[in-house]
Amino acid sequence: MKNQQIAVLTMRLLLGLIFFFQGFGKVFKFGLSNVYENFFLKSYGDLLPDFLLLFSAYYTSLIEFIAGFSLIIGFKRDIALYFLSSVLVIVTIGHGIKDPIWDLSHVMYRAILLVSLLLLPKELDKYSIDFLTRKDK
Repeated sequence: MKNQQIAVLTMRLLLGLIFFFQGFGKVFKFGLSNVYENFFLKSYGDLLPDFLLLFSAYYTSLIEFIAGFSLIIGFKRDIALYFLSSVLVIVTIGHGIKDPIWDLSHVMYRAILLVSLLLLPKELDKYSIDFLTRKDK
């Protein structure tokens, strides 16, 4: 049982850290408007409408940052995973529209960690704020 608890903690921390630092870089290092203009607009401006690109740039960046941090501390884990699932779907659609044969490593290892966490029992995630604040421990 202890190994399973450590495995879940490791998956949650790895996934949280990956998303958190990606979002942190977009929000604080590059800046959201810069991410929109230099990554989303330049890459997809001829394929998708501006309002969709603007929404996607801000949404994915902020969700990666906020939900990534939430996973790191183990707070509202499932909600964070649901939001991060939506980010992975958006990224997959974006990459697929631009280049049907793209490097799947942008999504696959994150998806594997995310889906694994959703499928494993929450009771195994004992090293989290969610577990510490549960009333039915």
